[in-house]
Amino acid sequence: MRQIVLDTETTGIGHESGHRIIEIGCVEIIDRKLTGNHYHTYLNPQRLVDEGAFRVHGISDAFLKDKPFFNDVADDFITFINDSELIIHNAAFDVGFINAELSRIKWPNQLKTYCTVFDTLLMARKKHPGQRVSLDALCKRYAIDNSNRQLHGALLDAEILALVYLAMTGGQTNLFENELTPAEKNNSRNKTTQQALTSSSPVIYATPEEVFLHDEFVEFLLN
Repeated sequence: MRQIVLDTETTGIGHESGHRIIEIGCVEIIDRKLTGNHYHTYLNPQRLVDEGAFRVHGISDAFLKDKPFFNDVADDFITFINDSELIIHNAAFDVGFINAELSRIKWPNQLKTYCTVFDTLLMARKKHPGQRVSLDALCKRYAIDNSNRQLHGALLDAEILALVYLAMTGGQTNLFENELTPAEKNNSRNKTTQQALTSSSPVIYATPEEVFLHDEFVEFLLN
């Protein structure tokens, strides 16, 4: 099964109020393993980011000024998620925003035409009734390292959610076949042997464009 873990960042709460998507992050899972294949883009929302939203994700109007419009990336985005199951935390929020963007550019179909959707928030509420089920809370519950999550970011949150989803649905949280996650390391402390990375383990490097976007974003955060 091909699954795509997806997250978005927006200018504010509620596409009904005219808020827009400013970042999309997706990571691919095939046969319960992260493949390293991903989709990521920032978007110019053609409106200002709310102050409250900025405090959550730190993405400024100035940073987004020269980014592509949703219409410019729609083809690539739909191609990436086509024929997959989307894994989303609080799916109603992200799906609503994506469908609003598709409608705005008069795209012929809504998201459900291309993929199915699985909501990890609903699953977590059933699995842990009465408990906190935010992404941070689930990371703590399943011993998943989210120390880099000082601010929300679509791609980072998608990567973290992928590990949370794998843990909630069977305990398989390997990033790659030969790599141990923090939860598995904790469980193996008393064992005499431990699986380790090998010379054949895949190494996924950021593309020059991704490095440039990251450096540009950090520069805006520091200024």
